Amino acid sequence: MGIFERYLTLWVALCILAGLALGNLMPGLFSTLASIEYASVNLIVAVLIWAMVYPMMIAIDLGSLKAVGQRPKGLVITLVINWLIKPFTMAALAVLFFEYVFAGVIPSGDAQQYIAGLILLGAAPCTAMVFVWSQMTKGDPNYTLVQVSVNDLVMVVAFAPIVALLLGVTEIAIPWETLILSVVLYIVLPLMAGWWTRKRLIARGGESAVSDFTARIKPASMLGLLLTVVLLFGFQGPVILAQPTLIAIIAVPILIQSYAIFALGYAWAWLWRLPHAIAAPCAMIGTSNFFELAVAVAIGLFGLNSGAALATVVGVLVEVPVMLSLVAFANRTRARFAA
Repeated sequence: MGIFERYLTLWVALCILAGLALGNLMPGLFSTLASIEYASVNLIVAVLIWAMVYPMMIAIDLGSLKAVGQRPKGLVITLVINWLIKPFTMAALAVLFFEYVFAGVIPSGDAQQYIAGLILLGAAPCTAMVFVWSQMTKGDPNYTLVQVSVNDLVMVVAFAPIVALLLGVTEIAIPWETLILSVVLYIVLPLMAGWWTRKRLIARGGESAVSDFTARIKPASMLGLLLTVVLLFGFQGPVILAQPTLIAIIAVPILIQSYAIFALGYAWAWLWRLPHAIAAPCAMIGTSNFFELAVAVAIGLFGLNSGAALATVVGVLVEVPVMLSLVAFANRTRARFAA
């Protein structure tokens, strides 16, 4: 591993501190950056995520996707966990902590807002960042693409009904522009660019040319991750420092949910004797969240300064450190899985 990968946790920690400091020292700059958006998708963050995802898309061989159906177990695991388990366990944990455990600390009205925000997070499995975690665990890029794509298709029809059911309302406005734009930005365009690049490289020098090219641009992927962390923490720096205890309280059920969902998916994959290249990304799709959609819906339904919006943002802030710890665990336990 290069110096970026070897000390990635340290770099992320430094970027978190840098984001918090810069967000408080230069709030005007980060307000301007936060306003550069379309359909509630921040375009600066979108470019950085694109930089992370594009190198991984080059590794995808579209011709081999037809063979994925011969190994359906990974798809079964991710679909069951993401749509039949995860939204409901997140809702249950939110109710447990905000209506009972923290009942004497948080006002009832605020508690309902935080519950709503966590429900939105739980109903939105990851779309883009899972490609980063998949690469870091040496996951099968073709299978990861199929898993993410199938989840996106299910999300189109299942997200609104599940959220409506758990929030106890009959109608919920889904920002379709945000959903469609995110899928296009984070999957379709990088996939097309990766396919075109791979085709050109193979014509020029075969698979070795692909490996050489991806090795050269890999630092850009890591840099994209680090700059994304700086921006996310910079956007919320004043809020985090002003309410550190509240942020920690909201983070508790998110942390429990994240590690529990990963453990369930990872153990299930191990029991079914799936290869590690499928098991690790399979478990991480459910653990990670489609935070762009969750934040956008929370703002649309409850307002920019609502507790629901804050809860979804806390989910964003918790995600990177949690996922890095799970990447490290998955890499340490690779030998326990089938080849």
